[in-house]
Amino acid sequence: MRILDFFAKICRMKRLLSFPNPVNDAAARTVALGVFTMAVVALATGWSWLLILLTYGFLARVAAGPTFSPLGQFAVRVAAPRLRSWHRLVPGPPKRFAQAIGAFLTSVSTIVWLSAGWTDARWILLLLVPAAFLEGFLGYCLGCTIFGWLIRRGVIPEAICRECGDLSLRSRASGTPSS
Repeated sequence: MRILDFFAKICRMKRLLSFPNPVNDAAARTVALGVFTMAVVALATGWSWLLILLTYGFLARVAAGPTFSPLGQFAVRVAAPRLRSWHRLVPGPPKRFAQAIGAFLTSVSTIVWLSAGWTDARWILLLLVPAAFLEGFLGYCLGCTIFGWLIRRGVIPEAICRECGDLSLRSRASGTPSS
């Protein structure tokens, strides 16, 4: 009986630490708007402590989607249900990849801030602003584009996300003609 309980706990933990697939684009865009806002506020005011919140949020979303991220929870539970015009299901793996890029950039920025100061760290954080702007305001995920490019180059196996490697599948799913 103990062995079955152990495996049940592992299965619950695996579900807890999983990333959603598909992802509601309204939630993803809401998170991007939150990231954009926090990054711009940090850069404009010099509130470098916001790096800690940004880094935690990205790491939490990479590990478990919105489960442990306050911004992710707000996006999924409050904002996305109200943003019906943005509601569209998109593949999860490229969104997780995009979150991992954000986690990398904010982690490096935080480390630089703690070791060399805010002046150097803000240049790294500045890289995040255009990507968050594109995702939040225009619905264009730069990390997803890089993910698809890496699949087409064979760096990431196509089996991870067939739709991401073949843009014609994405066009057929949305009802638009492929080019």
